Amino acid sequence: MPQGPPRNSRRVRFSGRNLPAVLVLILSCLPTRAADPEPLPGTAPLTMQGDLASQMVDGIDRFLLRETEAAMGHRIGGDLSSREAYEKSLAPDRGHLAHILGVRDARPARVAMELLATTDHPARVAASDAFEVYAVRWTAFGDVHGEGLLLKPLGRTPIADVVALPDADQAPEMIAGLADGLPPEVQYARRLAESGCRVVVPVLMDRKPRKRLAPGRTTGPELSNREFVYREAYELGRHVIGYEVQKVLAAVDWFAADAKDRPAGVVGWGEGGMLAFYAAALDPRIAAACVSGYYGRRERLWREPIERNVFGLLEHFHGDSDIASLIIPRGLVIETAPGPKVIVKGKGAAPAELGDPIDPAGESSDWVNGTPEITFPMKRPFPRLVENNGPAIGESVLSEFLTLVSDAKRAVAPLRSAPRVAVVADPDARQQRQFDELDRHTQMLLAKSADVRRDYFAKRLDTSTPVRYELTSQEYRYELYNDILGRFRKKFSPLNPRTRKLYDTDKYTGYEVVLDVFPDVFAYGILLLPKDLKEGERRPVVVCQHGLEGRPKDVTEGDSHFYHAFAAKLAEQGFITFAPQNPYIFGDRFRTLFRKAYPLGKSLWSVIIPQHQQILEFLKSQPNVDPKRIAFYGLSYGGKTAMRVPSVLEDYCLVICSGDFNEWIQKCSSSTLPMSYLFTNEYDMYEFDLGETFNYAEMAALIAPRPFMVERGHWDTVSSDEWVAFEFAKVRRLYQGQLKLPADRCRIEFFDGPHTIHGVGTFEFLHKHLNWEKPR
Repeated sequence: MPQGPPRNSRRVRFSGRNLPAVLVLILSCLPTRAADPEPLPGTAPLTMQGDLASQMVDGIDRFLLRETEAAMGHRIGGDLSSREAYEKSLAPDRGHLAHILGVRDARPARVAMELLATTDHPARVAASDAFEVYAVRWTAFGDVHGEGLLLKPLGRTPIADVVALPDADQAPEMIAGLADGLPPEVQYARRLAESGCRVVVPVLMDRKPRKRLAPGRTTGPELSNREFVYREAYELGRHVIGYEVQKVLAAVDWFAADAKDRPAGVVGWGEGGMLAFYAAALDPRIAAACVSGYYGRRERLWREPIERNVFGLLEHFHGDSDIASLIIPRGLVIETAPGPKVIVKGKGAAPAELGDPIDPAGESSDWVNGTPEITFPMKRPFPRLVENNGPAIGESVLSEFLTLVSDAKRAVAPLRSAPRVAVVADPDARQQRQFDELDRHTQMLLAKSADVRRDYFAKRLDTSTPVRYELTSQEYRYELYNDILGRFRKKFSPLNPRTRKLYDTDKYTGYEVVLDVFPDVFAYGILLLPKDLKEGERRPVVVCQHGLEGRPKDVTEGDSHFYHAFAAKLAEQGFITFAPQNPYIFGDRFRTLFRKAYPLGKSLWSVIIPQHQQILEFLKSQPNVDPKRIAFYGLSYGGKTAMRVPSVLEDYCLVICSGDFNEWIQKCSSSTLPMSYLFTNEYDMYEFDLGETFNYAEMAALIAPRPFMVERGHWDTVSSDEWVAFEFAKVRRLYQGQLKLPADRCRIEFFDGPHTIHGVGTFEFLHKHLNWEKPR
């Protein structure tokens, strides 16, 4: 991404003697600033001062926070006339929750619970006078297992089967009473076993930061196992949350097969409370759930660890009370104990903070016993709140949970003698086994994703003729925008164009332009108008898009290594050009915008696309613009924009992607490729479920049959020639093999250079397909 000079760039040494001549040379290359910042005819004067890019990012931030607050005011509904009607009416909501959590991979028809033992270490790792403890693992999905502890009460038939979930920073042994870290009275897996429950305690991916090095690299970010698995899985429509919920549900499968009539429950604190909550919402076989240190409002989800991010959670489920509605009329007890305190800061991980006070009462007020609309019985008041400001999970909440799960008044048994530990587990080795399984499974999904995308497109796309193709591709364009990138279905603000003259050169006049989009959201850019425009003449436009941390002036002035002022050079060749400011600037400030958008089922593209819609409307309104000849040319993150925006907005008649076209899904999710984003600090790159729907070849398919070109430098470290050519071959096959379009309609240019605008074949491409003759 454009962030600095190339490593091997030639340095020029200046001395005091030649400095005046050098300054004259530099100044002669710069556009002349307009002395009088008069507006473009037909527009209002632009009076905004200061850094407009910063103001843009701030405005989008306010807009997203307002949209989040508005989302919290809605609720899903259900048919409350009977339990059967209610379950049926909420089945689609339960299915949608499973989809966004990534609970998609089939579990085995019969779950095998295995004892883990070696010749040196028996499976029975501990025992007390009330229960015994075994090291176990169980089949969950694919080649992935759950792993942890099984606590079996001695001398009695269990009263219930329970999955007890620790927080991500707790080992199973801590809540089972086999390791230090928790007072005995809140070792809740132990307390449940002493009270007569059979208990499975899974190990979770932890939050411990670890250095992540790509093959052949010596630097990389420090990411927890949770964030690493989240990153690689998210692009493929999976999630570390979904993976761990699947492990919980597989344990419930084993319970059901082993003891069909025995009730099952789930209980957990912190991350374990979250997993217990989601598992109970998805599986009606779970008779009761106990959630501690988690339940509450989710409007600050963007501040929580990024692996808690669930795409579209607040778009469909407006707070945890909506998730709780999927558990009615089964038991739900919520303990108001504080959750874990977590701070993630620096070294490449997504910044995050946990530790806000948990106040579930506001989220629970609608669900109380005796709500008149509900005609079927519920287990106790729903949800049952238990106040606790101390350590979780205490006796009162466990007694409430036991009563709910067994449908009989029960109290947790008094503490017995502590278990005697026979075998000490190696938590690091167990954590690594669990991580390796999830990584292998995700990489297997990645290997299969091209086939999934091919089948997805083959279902409805008709390539028999270009006309049939354009008709049938509309559904995919809709799905890319609405389901993957995210679309705000809001009325646009009036354009209200404000401008001021910025440049006045021999070849062109330049204007700063600001356009309204949504409340607090505006578009900003620089318009260059050639001076030889004639009255009534209509010319082609090239929208020239900067990359990461860039600004419009990067493409309109100077001669930077990356851009070479290509918007100005095109204007000198007679094109009208427009250089937009895109909001991917200021590091974590813009990356946080993605995080605020994701729970709404949106992304930063949900704002960038409307910005470009308004830019297109403005350009088409200009007297010298040919509205049918507006092209898009972007480098780096501007190349990402080139793949996403014109795929949705058909008014861009030609597209050039420079320094970004790639086998994008591999780049996001591969844990072996050196250029993978898993080994960078760019946590904003991941788009939920993109890997099983749209790679760059599929995005280019939505640009077809419009002219499309890729510009690729051999030494551009964004990718490799091999990966770029591999993905581009699919595009060329579509254009020339399937649609029978002329060979020059789809082109790639490899050049001997780095991550930069080359401006040779691409300029020729623009002149040819925009029907604009090169000046002599």
